[in-house]
Amino acid sequence: MAPSADVGGDWTRRLGRSLEAVVIPVIAILIAAALFSIFLFILGKSPLQFFALLWQGGFGTAFSWQNTLVRAAPLIFTALCVAVPARLGMVIIGGEGALVLGGFVAAAVAIPFIGWGTSSFIVMPAMFLSAALAGAIWIGFVGVLRYYRGVNETIASLLLYYIAVAIMNFFVEGALRDPANPNKPSTKAIGEANMVGDIPGLGVHWGLAFGIVLAVALWVLMNRTKFGFAARITGGNVRAARAQGLPVGRLIVTSCAIAGASAGLAGYFEVAAIQGKANASIAAGYGFTGILVAFLAKQNPLAIVPVSIFLGGIAAAGGLIQRRMGMPDATVAVLQGLMFVVLLVSDTLQGRLGLTGKAGGR
Repeated sequence: MAPSADVGGDWTRRLGRSLEAVVIPVIAILIAAALFSIFLFILGKSPLQFFALLWQGGFGTAFSWQNTLVRAAPLIFTALCVAVPARLGMVIIGGEGALVLGGFVAAAVAIPFIGWGTSSFIVMPAMFLSAALAGAIWIGFVGVLRYYRGVNETIASLLLYYIAVAIMNFFVEGALRDPANPNKPSTKAIGEANMVGDIPGLGVHWGLAFGIVLAVALWVLMNRTKFGFAARITGGNVRAARAQGLPVGRLIVTSCAIAGASAGLAGYFEVAAIQGKANASIAAGYGFTGILVAFLAKQNPLAIVPVSIFLGGIAAAGGLIQRRMGMPDATVAVLQGLMFVVLLVSDTLQGRLGLTGKAGGR
């Protein structure tokens, strides 16, 4: 009888933890919405109108959904950049740098091929792989600094973001600048033949589908493989991982490289599916919003997909809110910021809601 009781208790605790992973973020979102309503009251605006427009602009029409999904695609990649290292207890917030560098490298690699008249069957894979490699090296370097020099990965990745932007600006405003764009410094266009097309019938580029496939693949990697198990052991207790003979340094650097490759691919799709060239527009803040996505999804790659669509919808509604309520487009960023702060505070509720079968979570 005792083993049956243990099995039942373990199942109850696992169910409770799963419920907490959903309930706590939902509570955080509702509290953030309430606080944002107070903010709107102070400004003399109607919260009901705001949230109605938020729904209409993000999810109310087919065009809204199209706009939402286009914005969700890069969020999936950048959130994965946060979620994978988080399994090892690392907080990477500089995915925006890998996105910028990945996008720039993808465009820079394409330029000589275009001059040589190379087929898009060669140019597009070269751009794809170059962007992933650039992101992998960039965030992988953060892992190297973390393991071999003890540099805090949060600070290192954030500082590397500024360096990545500086590198892109240096070339885009200098050696690689297209003289045909005097008003906005950009590289030469990669050409229509090298652009990523849309998913038939959806009007959204293939980056969304690839992001979903990548999220599933990384969920399998982190939850159903020896690598993922070793990463979780390392994230839980580094000393125990070393005592078990796990290659902690290799796990850290590899996880960071995988994360960076994900963010680099976000840059690739921004250039090859949206912008058509590298310029300052690819630094649109998707890397930073991806941090919020990853935290809301509790670093679960599968949960990242719906959360990205949710936050993509909020961002997509910004223009409509600006036109109808006379508020800045960045107003939705205030809401996202509130959600992030409340979410961080709500983490103190972890294990305290009584859902895991432990009284008071103790």
